[in-house]
Amino acid sequence: MDGGTAAPQRDDTAGEPGNLADLAGAVLDESPRAGGRKSPPAPQSPAAADTAVPGVGGGPGPAGGKPTIEQTTLRQGLRRGGTSVFTVLLILTALDELEGAALAVLAPDIRDSLGVGNGTIVFLGVAAGAFTVLGAVPMGWIADRFRRGPVIGISTAFFALMVFLSGFATNAFMFFWTRFGAGVAKSNSGPVQGSLLADTYPIGIRGRLGASIGVSGRLCAVLSPLVVGGIAAAVGGPDGWRWAYYLLGLPVVIFAAFAFFLPEPPRGQWEKTEVLGEVIEDENPPPISIEAAFARLGRIRTLKTVILAFAAMGFGLFTTPVLGNLFLEQEYGLDAFDRGLVGTAGGIGGLLVLPFIGRYYDRRFREDPAQALRLIGLLIVPSALFAPLQYFSPNPVLYTVFGVPQIVLLSCAFALMGPLMQTIVPYRLRGLGTAMASIYVFFIGATGGGLVSAPLIDSFGPRTAVLITLVPATVIGGLLIMRGAGYVRDDLALIVAELHEEHEEHERRQAEPDRIPVLQLNHVDFSYGQVQVLFDVGFEVRRGEVLALLGTNGAGKSTILRAIAGLATPERGVIRLGGRTVTFVAPEQRIRLGIVSLAGGAGVFPGMSVRENLEMGAYIHRGDPEQVRTRIERSLALFPQLVERADEPASALSGGQQQMLALAMALLHNPEVLLIDELSLGLAPAMVAELLAVIERLKAEGLAMIVVEQSLNVAMSIADRAIFLEKGRIRFEGAAADLAERDFVRAVFLGGDAGMADPGGDDAGDADGADEAAGKGADHG
Repeated sequence: MDGGTAAPQRDDTAGEPGNLADLAGAVLDESPRAGGRKSPPAPQSPAAADTAVPGVGGGPGPAGGKPTIEQTTLRQGLRRGGTSVFTVLLILTALDELEGAALAVLAPDIRDSLGVGNGTIVFLGVAAGAFTVLGAVPMGWIADRFRRGPVIGISTAFFALMVFLSGFATNAFMFFWTRFGAGVAKSNSGPVQGSLLADTYPIGIRGRLGASIGVSGRLCAVLSPLVVGGIAAAVGGPDGWRWAYYLLGLPVVIFAAFAFFLPEPPRGQWEKTEVLGEVIEDENPPPISIEAAFARLGRIRTLKTVILAFAAMGFGLFTTPVLGNLFLEQEYGLDAFDRGLVGTAGGIGGLLVLPFIGRYYDRRFREDPAQALRLIGLLIVPSALFAPLQYFSPNPVLYTVFGVPQIVLLSCAFALMGPLMQTIVPYRLRGLGTAMASIYVFFIGATGGGLVSAPLIDSFGPRTAVLITLVPATVIGGLLIMRGAGYVRDDLALIVAELHEEHEEHERRQAEPDRIPVLQLNHVDFSYGQVQVLFDVGFEVRRGEVLALLGTNGAGKSTILRAIAGLATPERGVIRLGGRTVTFVAPEQRIRLGIVSLAGGAGVFPGMSVRENLEMGAYIHRGDPEQVRTRIERSLALFPQLVERADEPASALSGGQQQMLALAMALLHNPEVLLIDELSLGLAPAMVAELLAVIERLKAEGLAMIVVEQSLNVAMSIADRAIFLEKGRIRFEGAAADLAERDFVRAVFLGGDAGMADPGGDDAGDADGADEAAGKGADHG
């Protein structure tokens, strides 16, 4: 890559004769992109060698001298990342499991104490998990931006408080709100703790890390029925359950304090080490837009499939612990301590198997990531088959025996899902990736399962509720995960391509720090639904340069402007402003950074005065009234016609004057890059000339601009360079004068006079030229 700029590959397929777009493509395919830049290699293919994928394959380590994936033991991995993060998070997970089992074991006692029915206590049982979704997105956003140790400490301390207050609940309403608070506080466990683990420890031990933490959690899950049931039985009476909540919050507070001091590792360090051989940190990462992040995450097919799978499984898995304890009480008459014994016996098997499954997963992932994901699905599907045997058992002994395989299989599957999720999600979005999964899993799965189970248990009992919700949901979820295995290699290959692009750009900035473009697009793909409209688009714009985007109808010109402005999120590729990645930055934040759009047509508020329009345009700067006044005066100075009519409504202005006002509003933000979509649309030539004079002045002041323009004459009069797009691909890039002089331009722009109009933007039909539009009653100034 020369200069780190992407140059899309040419499409050598010719269209049908007589089609104007295909004619353009056929002609332009014979014209190489000007400027002396070579096309870079295509992004890493999914069929590339396994050694290119982080965590996959063997051989010598790219960083030289470091253990390869195959050689890295759990002890070596922990030593490289330090043991403090692993230890603290392991204990916090264990304590979370201890508290989580309390409600399942004590459900009958809490039901009787609060005077509610079975359906209500089931709903309250899943509420904490379902409410996790309310905090997952903010936690994920925070995890991708700030130090994660303090976030974990604050969240865990609040969780301990909610657990303690649960013991004081005197009615279902109060208990509901304490469970609500506990659920929101627990939302840090996936987005924050998971991303911290992934960035702290090598890829090759993530399965064993997940299994180790799973063992800790399972150990507490095994002991918690005894602990919780024992506390309730020791205190005795109808309120014995309250003391379990009083005491469980104390150790959580202690370890929450340790979390504040956990080290913050470089983000994505192990992926960068595996792929690039070095770790390059982004010293000034821009804020990530949740909407843009979710749009990109939604394009990761493995992630989408896994999320849907766990959403389906959530219908049964979140309600089963409470339903099972209600069943044990009603069917076998077991008290809290006896139910605790059943839960303890059922969890011992998971403790024995988890250490081995973690090692097996790491080996399978190293050999073939698809097989690692299929392993998880193969663990889940058969677990559902034991539920009918368990719930039709004649005694609690057989109930416990048939429950052991379920717990073993599901414990192994869940312990491995975290490491997989953190691997298939780009390192910049790990927190929000887990949050996105939480939304589906808890909001759809846990809440949906609680709502479905509540009427079933009241009408038919716990056994029917379990069999209807758990069995089909688990089978469907396991099969979906197995299906997702077919996508994992492609998704990992895209992560590799992004890492290489980021590394190349870093080296370019180091070698040529004075030649960083104002704006850069690299390998940008974009789709509307299933229809892809941009293919590997890449170009750059330098300070004081005007770039014209030209092309046939539907070529992707306006879509490129939308992507630059943040109104559309690419499914692949990167957008940079001054060398700083802004791909996931919100539109309003991009305005603050210097990317401003000027839309063609109605870009003003007609019911407001000129000055009020400018005040509204400067809204994001409202915190400094003096700055707003200065910005307005500076913008008005460029347009004497507007100064004279500052107090008149915008609707009283001519079309050209309204376009001037829209331009003045855009300039309020001191843009680094100005995006102009159809500047001359519907305007008379005299008014267009005035606007072009302003554009020339801005260009002389160093403002970079990208222009999408229907009139070839207008575009060529102001542009330094031009890009011609056809069917979402760049067919020509070079000096504007070179493009204007080519014979094929007349054929593309409706034939005949080169001053005729381009067929329009992405969503427009055929448009007339500026002169013809003026003759049809457009602005006469």
